[in-house]
This record gives sequence, C-alpha cells and structure tokens, in this order.
Amino acid sequence: MSAVIGILIGVVVLVRVISRQVTGSLVTPKSLFLMPLILLGFGALSLASVLHLATTGELAFLVLEGAVLIGLGVARGASVRLTATDQGPFQKGTAATLVLWLLTIAFRIGTSIAAAALWPHSIVGQASIALTVGLTIGAQSAMVYRRSLTMDAPLATQRA
Repeated sequence: MSAVIGILIGVVVLVRVISRQVTGSLVTPKSLFLMPLILLGFGALSLASVLHLATTGELAFLVLEGAVLIGLGVARGASVRLTATDQGPFQKGTAATLVLWLLTIAFRIGTSIAAAALWPHSIVGQASIALTVGLTIGAQSAMVYRRSLTMDAPLATQRA
C-alpha cells in the first residue's frame, strides 16, 4: 500500500472516530470492537509482509510507539463521559478526550518523522500505520468497555 493511501485511510478513520466521540453514541459491541479488530488485522497483515526487512532498532521503536499509543488510548477511554440510558450506556468525549486525541495524532506524526529520519529507506513505518491506529483505538474501546461494565447495564444493541 502506498504511503498516501495509508495516510488517507488513517485520516478517514480518525475523522470518523473523533466525530462520533464528539457527538456521542450508544456503547455497542460493534462500536467498541469492529473498527479496532479490522485495523489490527489489516495492520498485522501489512506489517507481516515487511517484518523480515525490519532491523532490531525498528522493531524496538515500533514496540515503544505501540506502548505509548496504548497508554494514550487508555487515557482517552478514561476521559470519555459515560451515562446510563434506557437503551444502554451512552458515551461522549470530553474536552480532555479531544486534547488526548490531538496529543495522539501529534505523537504519531512525530514518531513517523523520527522513524523516517532514523531509517530513511524502511517501509516498516508505513506498514504499521493501521496497526498503531488500531492499537490506540482498541485500548480506548477496552477502557470504555471496562468502565461500562461497572454501570450494571447491558451494552446497547443498536447505535444512536
């Protein structure tokens, strides 16, 4: 996949995810797990195709980047406002969620620039875009799911 297509896919996914968080939505299994699973699966396949070309340094960098992105995802999940409704838990991002998203995007852009400077001929950074986006969205979803379990209300079955 070309870098431009990967970036465009990432932008579309982030715009969709962030806009849904700003407007709010019911917490459903589909809203929590579908997109992260697709991104993680696609990202794992993309990365697997170039993994044999990666240096130890690139892999260590990718693991560190993933750990930070997971932490940012957990923080965003903790910042989401959850409200019990008759249909199930309702999630809505807060100002802190938006700030954490901006930090996540800035971090990902910064690590992409750093990786390109450190390994200018590598394609591992490009191949890992979907995986890293899936990690951070998945971590956020896992935190929202964990928090919604404490509400003693079943997840919604349809989207609002």
